[in-house]
Amino acid sequence: MRTDVRTCASSSEQAVDFAAFTEYVTTTQQGIIAAAEQLEGSGKRFMRDRWERDAGDPNAGWGSTCVLEGGSLLEKAAVNSTVVRGILSPARAQAMCSRGREGIDSRGGQAYAAAAMSLVFHSAHPHIPTLRADVRLFQVAGISWFGGGCDLTPFYIDEADASNFHSFWKAVCDKHQEGLYSTLKQECDKYFYLPARGEHRGIGGLFFDDMEKGTEGASSKGGFDAEAFTRDVGKGILDSWVPIAEKHRHSKFSEKEREWQLLRRGRYLEFNLLYDRGVRFGLDGGRMESIMVSAPPLIAWKYNAIPEPGSREEQLVDVLKKPRDW
Repeated sequence: MRTDVRTCASSSEQAVDFAAFTEYVTTTQQGIIAAAEQLEGSGKRFMRDRWERDAGDPNAGWGSTCVLEGGSLLEKAAVNSTVVRGILSPARAQAMCSRGREGIDSRGGQAYAAAAMSLVFHSAHPHIPTLRADVRLFQVAGISWFGGGCDLTPFYIDEADASNFHSFWKAVCDKHQEGLYSTLKQECDKYFYLPARGEHRGIGGLFFDDMEKGTEGASSKGGFDAEAFTRDVGKGILDSWVPIAEKHRHSKFSEKEREWQLLRRGRYLEFNLLYDRGVRFGLDGGRMESIMVSAPPLIAWKYNAIPEPGSREEQLVDVLKKPRDW
């Protein structure tokens, strides 16, 4: 180990059991898959694709990309786990330093380990929002950071659905730290933003990154157990969304509403390709099929698609331009 490491800040080491979190990731993935197949109800099942990051190096890591397509409720659902190890490139190291991660050598060259579970559910119904969520652990030089979140991307605003979703996550946050929900909701709104459009991708939820175990939370107001919080987020993902899906899955919708859903999915993909840090991280040596698995199954683009004044479509765009506290 070099003794002249130029780090972006100093930090004490935080002991986190990487193997235990890896087991949590895989167990959570399998539990969500089983619940999603039962919820789907059509008999469709997830295709499971386990892959090795480097066939010549068993220590490089692996992933499990699981996808259900063509369901009656879930037009496309992906639930993925990834456990990888590698060496930080200068570009990755500098990006992490720019966010204030401590203990990172800005020149790269440090060994890292990462474990994550992520999912995206694209529904077949325009009144059921897209669900995106993840939980993750990243380790470098004995320092561990947790991240994750859960957010909704609706095509039409349902006041009760939005309020219930955010209330659910506020209750989860309140168990761990007073005021945490407001901070993570603001972080979510800030992160899922398309500056070229002047719109947020959805109505938000939670987003957190760079949380160290047993130190300060995202609000920087006192300590709490970031690992326990991350695990609770993973536990609550489906519970926050299933009531919305069950409420709308049998309601009728028009061709116009379906077309609007496909147009708005275009914004979803725009964000992923242009701004998402996870996609950019993965493109630096990652597995392309697993990176792009979050893309919607069908998308429509229409030049200068402006909703009619006073319409429900315009109501959505107005909310996306100015996030609300639900």
